[in-house]
Amino acid sequence: METTQPARSRIRLVAAALVASVCAALPVAAQAEYPDRPINLIVPFSPGGGTDISARLLAAALQQKLGASVVVDNRPGAGGQIAADLVARAQPDGYSLLFANSGMLAINPWIYKLNAEPTKAFAPVSLFSDLPFVLVVPATLPAKNVQELVGLARNAPGKHTFASSGTGGAPHLSGEIFQQATGTELMHVPYKGGGPAMTDLMAGRVDMLFASVLETMPYVSAGKLRALAVTGAARSPAMPDVPTIDEAGVRNAQSGSWTAVLAPAGTPQPVIDKLSQAIRDIAADPAMKAKLEAQGAVAHGSTPKELADLAARERARYGEIIKSRNIQTN
Repeated sequence: METTQPARSRIRLVAAALVASVCAALPVAAQAEYPDRPINLIVPFSPGGGTDISARLLAAALQQKLGASVVVDNRPGAGGQIAADLVARAQPDGYSLLFANSGMLAINPWIYKLNAEPTKAFAPVSLFSDLPFVLVVPATLPAKNVQELVGLARNAPGKHTFASSGTGGAPHLSGEIFQQATGTELMHVPYKGGGPAMTDLMAGRVDMLFASVLETMPYVSAGKLRALAVTGAARSPAMPDVPTIDEAGVRNAQSGSWTAVLAPAGTPQPVIDKLSQAIRDIAADPAMKAKLEAQGAVAHGSTPKELADLAARERARYGEIIKSRNIQTN
């Protein structure tokens, strides 16, 4: 029997509606399926350090929350750029993520020629933790607090030294910020890593060091080092008796580091949003807060926009310090 024109029109309309409904459902289904295979969390530093420990805590929690394996892959070297380049070249599908620190986003663009420019190569996902530093001095140094240390430095410009784990790193920039805020003149002594710097500090060969709470806690507890101030906005739960740098009488000298998760640019927004929410939930969990506090860190999740805004502010701030202090790397 021949189909009439009105009937054919109705058939076409029904078919178009079915196709449209199927297409509209596809993104939702794809989003619901993520993740359906292992996720690689690329860490730019060697196993065992503070950043690596935080990354492994996050990986274990993400694995439980998302129901997919999360594998930590350490790719140290070149100030984090080996790992950054690897993730920047990865498929933007949410299965290769970068566990970055503030130096990679806010400092490196000013002092290195980067293959992967952070604002273009990556999509922000979430903050994970704040890592305040501690200003420590040898137990033998005649300075019981920050003001006494500043007095020593002002009375002998250029004589007193501060160590760091390397030129251009966040500990080095903390020392530069401290000098600018206190009007002191110190001599920077860079080392190839935090371990050698800590060894010489305890031996009294250098006068001060900005280092993580995790690195300094054992030596402060043993009486080999004296903690004068933490550089964050609040006291460290791991060192509650140590004042903040503000409380110690030095304004505009907050510094430190933070960790965050990035994805390759172009990663679908639903994937970004799912990861970001998962990380925020993990950071808000009291058990995770306690684990991070034991490492000298403070849990701190964020939205992608909050992370992008923080990175932009920090990049501008460190850029001014690097230019005014004429900091260069070899």
